[in-house]
Amino acid sequence: MEIYNILLHAHKGFAYLELLLVVVFLVLLVVTMFGYSGNISKALKKVTLFTMIFFHIQFTIGIIMLITNITKGLDMGAVMKNADLRFTYVEHPFSMLIAAVLMTIINKKFKTIEKLTIPMMSLGLVAIALFVFAFPWARVFG
Repeated sequence: MEIYNILLHAHKGFAYLELLLVVVFLVLLVVTMFGYSGNISKALKKVTLFTMIFFHIQFTIGIIMLITNITKGLDMGAVMKNADLRFTYVEHPFSMLIAAVLMTIINKKFKTIEKLTIPMMSLGLVAIALFVFAFPWARVFG
């Protein structure tokens, strides 16, 4: 099997795990946000760590796939004119990169603070929003 196909199947497989982790992260974030004390639990810290790790794994696999496709002579002018190709080669990678960076910041902050703050909650919600925007729903579930 070609290396690109192996990476594609790994990228799709990890997408299911990443989706599950993002849902658990969102639930724990909302529970902490509306909880009486607002203390960041160990579960939220661990889920944040694993979500960040899987974001980084997914991004690394995706970048390798993107580089192998670009080196095959992909015409970027044609990519920008086609909405599907633009999503695949521009919007998806950059949105996921920003979401991964935000999850890294959140993970770092959750290690040092005890209570959930409005800026940290906002960063988490923005990271989830970018993930939901950039997630290829039709390809994964279609």
